[in-house]
Amino acid sequence: MSRSRLVGFDLDMTLIDSRPGIRATYAELCARTGAMIDLDVVTSRLGPPLEVELSHWLSADEVPAAADLYRALYPDIAIARIEVMPGAHETLAFLRSSGERSLLLTAKNERNARHHVEHLGLAVDDVVGDAWREGKAEVLLERGADVYVGDHVHDMEAGRIAGVLSIGVTTGPCSAQELRSAGADHVVDSLLEIPALLA
Repeated sequence: MSRSRLVGFDLDMTLIDSRPGIRATYAELCARTGAMIDLDVVTSRLGPPLEVELSHWLSADEVPAAADLYRALYPDIAIARIEVMPGAHETLAFLRSSGERSLLLTAKNERNARHHVEHLGLAVDDVVGDAWREGKAEVLLERGADVYVGDHVHDMEAGRIAGVLSIGVTTGPCSAQELRSAGADHVVDSLLEIPALLA
């Protein structure tokens, strides 16, 4: 009997449109700390870990406390503001009906990623958070993943490092050309195209 495929997915701007929730959480962080953060810039380049983004706006010694506060604020502020991307439920349902397995693999804090899974009813089989680029590649290798779907060049680099089929979706900050240059085997405009691609 052949082994079922394991298909990994990034979260922010791949399975969910997290911009409204992230923007609102950053706004509250600024209100509480006095930090000067450009919300338009932040929400235009989602992908890297929170600490990486905060390092553009805060001194190194301010980042840890700000990250902790952001993550504490996030569940109450962000979760209800965020919706699934078109095709997310359909793609996960296709995998489950086909006997395939799914993995949510994200740079987002795992606890908050699981909040999204529960709130939105995302039918993923497993969740791994706090992983970015090489960290994602390590998880893909450890879990024996076959495919990774993401919206960021670092997702495509993770897939390339792990040697898995990498599918870029242009719903995030990176263009189709950027995704291809970073190692995408296929690029789609929407998750709605994924089932046919994987069939």
